[in-house]
Amino acid sequence: MASTYTVNTGIEKPGSGEQSGTWGTTTNTNFDLIDRSLNGVGAITLAGTTHTLSTSDGSLSDGHYRVLVLGGSPTGTCTITVSPNDQDKLYFVNNTSGEGAVFSQGSGANVTVANGEQAIIYANGAGAGAAVFEIKPPAGAVGTGQVDTAQLVADAVTTSIIADDAVTQAKIEQDVQTKSGTTSVTLSATALTTFVKHSGTGTLSIGAGQYDGQTINIVSIGTLTLSWGVGALGVSLGSDAKIASGIWDATASYWFFSETIT
Repeated sequence: MASTYTVNTGIEKPGSGEQSGTWGTTTNTNFDLIDRSLNGVGAITLAGTTHTLSTSDGSLSDGHYRVLVLGGSPTGTCTITVSPNDQDKLYFVNNTSGEGAVFSQGSGANVTVANGEQAIIYANGAGAGAAVFEIKPPAGAVGTGQVDTAQLVADAVTTSIIADDAVTQAKIEQDVQTKSGTTSVTLSATALTTFVKHSGTGTLSIGAGQYDGQTINIVSIGTLTLSWGVGALGVSLGSDAKIASGIWDATASYWFFSETIT
């Protein structure tokens, strides 16, 4: 009875009573096939734009490797055909060839492994209609740095993910106002800094009773008058004040400050 071979790896199964005196050689080859299929790392040299990854019955071949390190000098995207098309295959692929690699086994689905990328793929051995698929971790298991911009679709962040109170008024810390001529500025209760654009040269007044510790940045040429109530810790003009003077009005219970901005 002649030898037969395992369906997916091509390991030889000697027929009953066959290979008298040479059976050991066959067995040693089979062990090598098993070893390569379990843990073998093979350098696959690509050239042109096509390559056949073959698994030969009873002899070591590139298709037996578990890990495929793609190299060589392909002239463009290389289509790698897994042969024969009736064998189930599982491969860990590291593409260092400089070009994309398309894995195909039949008329079914293909998998493209971009240059510089790695992938776990399997071929289903379905004959003429065989397909190749990629094994990917679930979305929740993707680690830091493994999602690139192209994989972030426009609706990946939905309104329901951004809670209504995710951005609160307390987190909005700047108040921007534009004033001209002689007018007054009311400070925002939540602003830490108020930026005032004074488009004229008149007197600009900051009203009394405002909030402690605010900084007023004036982008102008003119005169600024500011006042605040008793007990207030003060309002600073930052680096824009050139001349400043203040007086306490006991009747009105306010400090009155005059600062000239030049």
